[in-house]
Amino acid sequence: MTGSRRRPLRWLALGAVMLGAGMAEAEPLPLAAYMDQPRVQPDAVIRYGGAPSQVVEVFKPEGKGPHPVVVLLHGGCYQQRFDGLPQTSAIAADLARRGFAVWNVEYRRLGEAGSGYPGTFQDVAAAVDRIRAEAARHDLDPRRVVALGHSAGGHLALWAAARHRLPADSPLYRPDPLRIGAVISLAGIGDIEGQGDVFSRACGADTFPQLLGDPQRLADTSPAALLPSGARTVMVHGTFDHVMPPFTGLEYARKARAAGDHAEAVSLPEAGHFDVVVPTSEAWKAVLAIVAREVEALR
Repeated sequence: MTGSRRRPLRWLALGAVMLGAGMAEAEPLPLAAYMDQPRVQPDAVIRYGGAPSQVVEVFKPEGKGPHPVVVLLHGGCYQQRFDGLPQTSAIAADLARRGFAVWNVEYRRLGEAGSGYPGTFQDVAAAVDRIRAEAARHDLDPRRVVALGHSAGGHLALWAAARHRLPADSPLYRPDPLRIGAVISLAGIGDIEGQGDVFSRACGADTFPQLLGDPQRLADTSPAALLPSGARTVMVHGTFDHVMPPFTGLEYARKARAAGDHAEAVSLPEAGHFDVVVPTSEAWKAVLAIVAREVEALR
């Protein structure tokens, strides 16, 4: 949003929801609360490549479609040693119960053959574009797609929404990419050059050198370098997030608005880095409200 008069009204409305959501929690959830979630089995599994990690789990809502699609991208510092799909399966199932088809994406992570640049990014692109080919079979609406990513997955979600701006000579370029109408980054990083050091304090100083290999690759991997994306953007951060504090989302949202995008930042009181991806948390209720609003905006 570029209109300063409308912004306070939006913040006031969202603030009421977020304040109510945050009051019930005394302290942020620990990593164990995220990692120890029971896995929920998907309705379908789709392989978009030959590597073990090149897979999408599909969670389907009841009723007749075509259904709006939430592309879900897990975090974990881009590292193979952290699970991804088992933890995000719980919020995927919850989203499906609420009428959204969920496209829960796995991708090659650091420690796996072919990961990093360009493989990790090519995986996300291929997985997202596969929605069109599977739309009829799984009752999906490829015109209503929202990307929802957590932590490292928040970066990949922002990137996926902006990749249509890649130059044709980039190894990450794909012709006619599926357009993402809105992206919701949960404690994600949008500006690797400006905020990579913040993210690396939790994930390790070698995170982005391993992922990218060459600083010159920021031009086609950092969402901030690809603005404007044209997608509605919401940066969501817990006030107690030790990995990506709220100021990082505020800064990215300002950059996106300055470039002409509709972008905002939301801070969730008393939430930490993992509250936003645990379906029993108060923070998740706030995330659900944002997802529903952004899907509705795509009608």
